[in-house]
Amino acid sequence: MLDMLSLLACLGCAQAAPVPVPAAPAAVDVELVLAVDISTSMDEREFALQRAGYVEALRHPDFIRAVRAGTNGRIAIAYFEWAGTIRDDAVLAWQIIDGSDSANVFADRIAARPFRSFRGTSISGALAFGTGLFEQTAFAAERRVIDISGDGPNNTGPPVTSERDAALARGIVVNGLPILISPSPTFSHLDRYYAQCVTGGPGSFVLPIYAASEFSTAIRRKLILEVSGIADTAAVRIDAEPPIDCLQGERDRRFYSDPYFPELDR
Repeated sequence: MLDMLSLLACLGCAQAAPVPVPAAPAAVDVELVLAVDISTSMDEREFALQRAGYVEALRHPDFIRAVRAGTNGRIAIAYFEWAGTIRDDAVLAWQIIDGSDSANVFADRIAARPFRSFRGTSISGALAFGTGLFEQTAFAAERRVIDISGDGPNNTGPPVTSERDAALARGIVVNGLPILISPSPTFSHLDRYYAQCVTGGPGSFVLPIYAASEFSTAIRRKLILEVSGIADTAAVRIDAEPPIDCLQGERDRRFYSDPYFPELDR
């Protein structure tokens, strides 16, 4: 009898044991993806300036203050470099930034990357890849943003508008940093192209760079706007007229055989 009572008592203890509760997603103010152009149209000087701009922006006290001023006081950030394709070693995985120490760690990871460039400019591929990164997070955020920089139009892969629209349908905001330091004589309206064909979502903006001296301040300003979620009308340059041909990049590259645009090779 005593043995039976002891067994029942042990069963009661087992049933009363607490069940592990899955950890709640980490709350952050924004999940931010930085998508950085490394296509061969970017010379080494431009690429170095672009990378230095991101590194300096992440370290800057104004950026840190913007992060700390949010409701949760922290953000989640990921970074990748893109051209016609995106390689596995070009991706820096998600990291929480909640102050200068974590911001400096992420900036150091960017600064340590070797310089590489590849052919092609697939903004559509970058948007699709960036959208996929949000499916790999363990965060809870009210805002999700892809921040894409580049110095030319989409000329490889699916139409840019289809991938842009797919990102917007998932509630992702797309902001643009078109680089017009050495604009192509056949495509000098990259700012309007980004405004009409690449970016979108509530509060989205385009912040063009026209001179090398603007890199550092423009990137810092852009990151602060994205972290704070405040739309700066002075930064938004979205011209509705005249309308842009969102396939012009593909049309200008007729010699390039792309299965997504067979009619362009005729």
